[in-house]
This record gives sequence, C-alpha cells and structure tokens, in this order.
Amino acid sequence: MRIHHIAIWTIHLEELKQFYCTYFNGVNNEKYVNAAKGFESYFIHFDNGTSLELMRRTDIIKRAEGELLGYCHLAFSLDSKVDVLGLTEQLKKDGYQIVGEPRVTGDGSFESVVLDVDGNKVELVSEDF
Repeated sequence: MRIHHIAIWTIHLEELKQFYCTYFNGVNNEKYVNAAKGFESYFIHFDNGTSLELMRRTDIIKRAEGELLGYCHLAFSLDSKVDVLGLTEQLKKDGYQIVGEPRVTGDGSFESVVLDVDGNKVELVSEDF
C-alpha cells in the first residue's frame, strides 16, 4: 500500500498550488469547481505517485491557532544535504519563513522546516549527507 493523497483546506488556493508546483516539482490538474457547494480544488501530483489535494470552500475560512493533535507536517525527500540547503536558502530568499534551520536530526536525517503559504510545516529531508 501507499498513501494516495493528503488534503489541505486553504483560503489561498492559487498561491498554495504555485508553492507546491514551483518548489517541489508538483504538477497540477485542471481546477475542479463545484459552484453549488462553494468548493474548488486542485490535485498536485508528484513523481512518486503521491498527490496533494488543495481545497477551498467558502464556509471554511479560519485555521485553528497553535499546535493541535492530528497531522503535523508534510515531508519531502531530497537527494542530498546540498539540495536541502539550496532549497531552504531559495525559500528564505523568496520570503518564506524557515522555522527549523538545516540540521542533523536525532533520527539521523538532515532536514530543515519551512512554512507554506498557509503556515503548514513542510520538512525538507535528506538521508544522504
């Protein structure tokens, strides 16, 4: 088995689509719109077959504050430490908030953590360093 997709509610649908396509080589489908329900979505497809569904609905407009139980972050595997450093620096340069500077973790990975457009944590991980 493998994870088919993960879904995220957003009020910044176009900006979030651009973030995941630009920095993580995602490819989006055509936008799905259900006007009767006030719903729009994109699927962002990645090379490994996993997808991210980005969804917006007119009645879902606010994110809960602080750390909550449930999903914590997305993690993208990069080929090397150099790739983690490079993408981290590019994201910082482009104005995204780095909330975990590049480091070796306790489980033996090299990673950094950035916030996407909506403040979701995204880990950049390499096990080859």
